[in-house]
Amino acid sequence: MERGKPSYKIKDLDHSERPRERLANLGAHVLSTAELLAILLRVGVEGENAIQVGQRLLQDFNGLTGLQRATYTEICAQHGIGTAKAAQIKAAIDLGRRLSAQSPEDRPIIHSPEDAADLVQYEMSTLEQEQLRVILLNTRNHVLAIKTIYQGSLNSSQVRIGELFRPAIRENAAAIIVIHNHPSGDPSPSPDDVAITKAMVKAGNLLDIQVLDHLIIGQGRFISLNRRGLGFSES
Repeated sequence: MERGKPSYKIKDLDHSERPRERLANLGAHVLSTAELLAILLRVGVEGENAIQVGQRLLQDFNGLTGLQRATYTEICAQHGIGTAKAAQIKAAIDLGRRLSAQSPEDRPIIHSPEDAADLVQYEMSTLEQEQLRVILLNTRNHVLAIKTIYQGSLNSSQVRIGELFRPAIRENAAAIIVIHNHPSGDPSPSPDDVAITKAMVKAGNLLDIQVLDHLIIGQGRFISLNRRGLGFSES
């Protein structure tokens, strides 16, 4: 926040322009991220109102994703953010993460790659290490479970195809969707990603467990290898 930048108190705003009142009257979706943070913070500090403090947090942590990755201690260290405010911010962000990863009965059927990505994208897009998960499905594409198989740098020589299918065999799953993230934020598939896909599709055919897709999660977007025909063609 630049020194000398005009500041105002939230109470100086017209009643209809205050974040809490706007949320109550129009819904949370109309508020900016800084305004939502301002509601959590409640008050600002000398020279900054709550909205400006929210804007500063987003700037210092490179957006909401950075704020999610930040530790409790790092948030506490910010000017004007004590232990209570830091706890509120971390709690609110984790509630959002948990909502996006609700139990299968809340999102029971996978109809598309988007449905599968929605189950894990909020959390996996912010991971600092690669992680590979498998969504287990029954014959009607109901989600049975989501299992984490690997964490760390992934390539075709390190991933054991048998490990991908072990949870599916145990749960008697009819199909799986494999998902991993690219911490760089770019979900473009590498040659290793395509090689792993080819190997797991072939293994799935032998085990009579259909591999429906392999998704790569990036920052704010994902790629479906099946949709692109990478590793799923018979040639």
